[in-house]
Amino acid sequence: MELDQLRALAAVVDNETFEAAAGELRLTPSAVSQRIKALERSVGSVLVRRLKPVRPTPAGEQLLRSARQLLLLADEAVLALRGREPSEADDDGAPRPSAERLRVPIVGNADSIATWLPAAIREIALGGRVALELLRDDEHATADLLRSGDAVAAVTAEPRPVQGCTVRPLGSMVYRAKASKEFVDRWFPEGPTPAALAVAPVMQYDRKDSHQLALLARVAPEAAPPQHFIPDSVQYVESVHAGLGWGMVPDQQDPEGALVELDPAWSEELRLYWQVWTLDSPGLEEVTRAVVRAAARGLTP
Repeated sequence: MELDQLRALAAVVDNETFEAAAGELRLTPSAVSQRIKALERSVGSVLVRRLKPVRPTPAGEQLLRSARQLLLLADEAVLALRGREPSEADDDGAPRPSAERLRVPIVGNADSIATWLPAAIREIALGGRVALELLRDDEHATADLLRSGDAVAAVTAEPRPVQGCTVRPLGSMVYRAKASKEFVDRWFPEGPTPAALAVAPVMQYDRKDSHQLALLARVAPEAAPPQHFIPDSVQYVESVHAGLGWGMVPDQQDPEGALVELDPAWSEELRLYWQVWTLDSPGLEEVTRAVVRAAARGLTP
């Protein structure tokens, strides 16, 4: 296996077409296809399904994670050499800066991206070494992107380390059942009783969001209220403020306490962890330090 073949595999899967991968690699689609075919001959397996969008086969998924690790280390080595101090052969005696950055894809949950994680992103971007690709998924699903190789690190609710990764606790986000005062006056005049919860509209982030339904299953198991789906963390909270429904809101998104808490006993603590590939990579270490610092400032210990 050669690095250019592995890079072609990653590019085709990431871009989902041979044409888009060719544009990223500055090759022709035919050249990309030839590299994939050579790699498939080398390993003796079909690695991608040639459909639109392109998808890896099980063998391709198995190879892809190792390929991404090799490519990250190779890219980091090349960038380090390009940014080395000048040798005696250099004419002007000035350092030779690299015009490129190390691409590091990480994944986080929407509420982290909307609250405490941007501080880490700013620190990483200003550091000048890393070009961050931020992916988004539910905190209970982010670890799957580590397993597939789509991300090299993740903010996750999974405390058990994914194979080949290290894990460290970041802190907690505390969610509270909240609504606007006008919503409470209209729908819960006698409090959030099971009967009221059965008809009061509830805000949902998306189909993976389990916060509200888990609470209803506990306090009003027969309730089946109308649900509004707003798949954006900021717009979700704004919709709660606007009175569209009640929802579980993290403390970080209602710091002034403008919303009404339905019942203090209904709070939920979400513990978050940082999982990262176990690689000797200065770039990954830099990302980890920034994330840990931001979590210490923005999360509950």
